[in-house]
Amino acid sequence: MTKALIAAGMFAAAPVLVAPLRAAALELHFPGPAEATAQRREAATSFRLPIGAYLHGSMATEFTEGALDQAAWRVAVPLSTLELLHALRDQITAAGFKVIFECETQACGGFDFRYATDVLPEPDMHIDLGDFRYLAASKPGPDGTEYLNLLVSRSPQDRFVQLTRIGGSGAQLTASTKATLQPAKPQSFALPLPPAPSENTDLAPQLATGLPLVLEDLIFASGSADLAAGDYASLRDLAAWLRANPGQSLTLVGHTDASGALANNIALSKQRAASVRRALIKQFDIPAAQIASNGVGPLSPRDSNLTETGRQKNRRVEVFTTPTQ
Repeated sequence: MTKALIAAGMFAAAPVLVAPLRAAALELHFPGPAEATAQRREAATSFRLPIGAYLHGSMATEFTEGALDQAAWRVAVPLSTLELLHALRDQITAAGFKVIFECETQACGGFDFRYATDVLPEPDMHIDLGDFRYLAASKPGPDGTEYLNLLVSRSPQDRFVQLTRIGGSGAQLTASTKATLQPAKPQSFALPLPPAPSENTDLAPQLATGLPLVLEDLIFASGSADLAAGDYASLRDLAAWLRANPGQSLTLVGHTDASGALANNIALSKQRAASVRRALIKQFDIPAAQIASNGVGPLSPRDSNLTETGRQKNRRVEVFTTPTQ
């Protein structure tokens, strides 16, 4: 079997070759400059592949086992997520994979589907909750069935792609380039924490990135879902931004540490985000339609839950812009 390829870089008048896939028959090309942002590899693991939408509190999955390869890229290309997905899907099916499930944003289950799916952390893989595409495929082979899933999303500036393969031969990813490529700068595949919020009270540049912004100054009593009384600079700034942008909307997402039962933590995270939403509506007279809220409990940590410092960082409320189209 020939080596798989990961090529991240730019070259003139030709698409970028990026093939984070083990089979020699499949070499994916992005239709524009691509930067590898993260890579995860496990020699043997179990993986639940989503093969259905998140609906009524559950999601159909295919239980798979084997070697896992997962990688993400930031792609500088002015295509819609649908156009980018089509370009990659055509290459996947041409290599012998059969699509077993495909969906877009709301048809996938929106927020719930995204947080029930294995996704590399921000900022390496960014999921816009108003515009993402998902595809799952399989391919039989001499070493067993190989499974693949693809996530495509965007930020205001870039497109993001995550590709996961599990099963099959178990060959590992390697990195090389073809002669037509200019080698990219060495890539670090460490998984950094989300960027720390700026101390600048002007939230507009931060919200414009589409990345989650942590509201670090919020205070909740231990175990309580109610926002403690106080004057919070982050809420004043959010309210000012919403009033200045009446056509825009925000989503608040609550997070907890991993202590306690999962269901209780998810419920608490939703209640805390809803409490912040109520404060913006009641204290600052923000239209309810401009603010949504949800919570994911401990499912998206930004630090280890093994230390008290890490658990404190994981207990938070984040905000990001919700696309209006």
